[in-house]
Amino acid sequence: MTRAGEDIAVTPVDLAVERIRAVYRSWNRDTSVAQMRRDWDAAFGSCALPVSCECINADGIDGEWITPADAPPDKAILYVHGGGFRIGSVSSHRELIAQIAVASGCRVLAINYRLAPEHRFPAALDDAVAAYGWMLEQGLQPTNVAFAGDSAGGNLALSAKLSLRDRGLPLPVAGLLMSPWTDLAATGASYVSRGEADPIHQRPMILALAENYLGQGDPRDPLVSPLYADLNGLPPLLIQVGNRETVLDDSTMFAEKARSAGVDTELQIWDGMIHVFQMFSEIPQARQAIAVAAGFLRRHLHITAERGPQ
Repeated sequence: MTRAGEDIAVTPVDLAVERIRAVYRSWNRDTSVAQMRRDWDAAFGSCALPVSCECINADGIDGEWITPADAPPDKAILYVHGGGFRIGSVSSHRELIAQIAVASGCRVLAINYRLAPEHRFPAALDDAVAAYGWMLEQGLQPTNVAFAGDSAGGNLALSAKLSLRDRGLPLPVAGLLMSPWTDLAATGASYVSRGEADPIHQRPMILALAENYLGQGDPRDPLVSPLYADLNGLPPLLIQVGNRETVLDDSTMFAEKARSAGVDTELQIWDGMIHVFQMFSEIPQARQAIAVAAGFLRRHLHITAERGPQ
C-alpha cells in the first residue's frame, strides 16, 4: 500500500498516527472538553478481546475489573490511563488494558480518576492512591498487586508509589510504565531533538496540558513530576518508550535517576515508535512490547501460566 501519488509505503505506525490526527482535526477553539472526551472514547473505545468487564465503585471512584479467563483471584494490576490529565478513560483504553490482561493472565482494575481542569492536582493522584487502598481492603496483598500506566497515567502510577512510600504505606510489587510523562516542566532535550520526528506531541502542547492540570502549581513538585523526586525504595520498574517521542527524555532521564537511587529499572527504547504505541494492536512492535510487559508482570506477580499471542 502506498500514499496516493507517492512511492512511499504506508506503515502501521502511519495509520495509527492518522487515527489520532483525524480526531484532532475534528476539534476547534469552540470544542468543549466534554466533547473532546466523548470523541476520544468513540475513536479508541472498541475492544473485541475475550475478557469480562465488571463496573465497580472503589470508594467513590468509578472503575472496571477487566478479567481474562482463568485469572488468579489473588493477583491484580491497577491501571491508570493516559490523556494529559484532560481526556481519556477506561473506555478509551479498554483494548490496551485487555491486551495486557490477556497476555499476563492477570485481572486489571482500571479507574476513571478525576480529570482537569475541573479537578486539578492532586485530585487524580488522590484517586489513584485511594483505588490502591480499596484493592487492599478487598483482601489483596501488596506483593500481589502491580501498577501500570501510560503517559499521564504513568506519571500517576509513579506519583502514587511515591506518595505511599512517603506515608510509610506498603508499595505494590512492580510498575509498568509506557511513555511516562515524568517532567511537567518539559526540560528534556528530546522536546527539541524529536520535535520533527514526533507527529503529534510538541512542547507547547505539553506545557499547556501541564498548566491545565496544575493551574499555578509548581511543575517541579516531586508528586507532580516524579523526575524531581527522591526515588529510593521504589519497586522494580519496566519503562517502554518510542524513539520518535518528544517525551523520550522523560523516560531516559527518569531511568538514569532511578538506577542511581538503586531502583531495579529496565528501560526499553523502541525504534520508530510513537507515544504509547502499545495502544495500536495493528503495529507489530506494539504486540511485541505488550508480550514483554506481560512477562515482566508475570514474573513479579508470580503468575506461572504462559499466555500465547493474542
